[in-house]
Amino acid sequence: MSKLYVYILFSESLNGYYIGSTQSIDNRLKKHLQSNKGFTSKAKDWLLVYSETFETRTGAVRRERQIKKWKSRRRGCLKCLASSS
Repeated sequence: MSKLYVYILFSESLNGYYIGSTQSIDNRLKKHLQSNKGFTSKAKDWLLVYSETFETRTGAVRRERQIKKWKSRRRGCLKCLASSS
């Protein structure tokens, strides 16, 4: 089974974060930068600031949801997590 990743992107122009999960961070980042729809299409300066590796989809989705809750409640937690990588 392939590994899964939870990742955090940051856009300086939006001063905002995007959290997601994927099997290939490189391919997913390219899609975010090329996309013409969705939240990430609002900016083209997304940078990968954090990632974690998981063996199971369940673990990755659980962690993604946890981080997304932080995003809405405690933006400082994202900055701390992103700066730790």
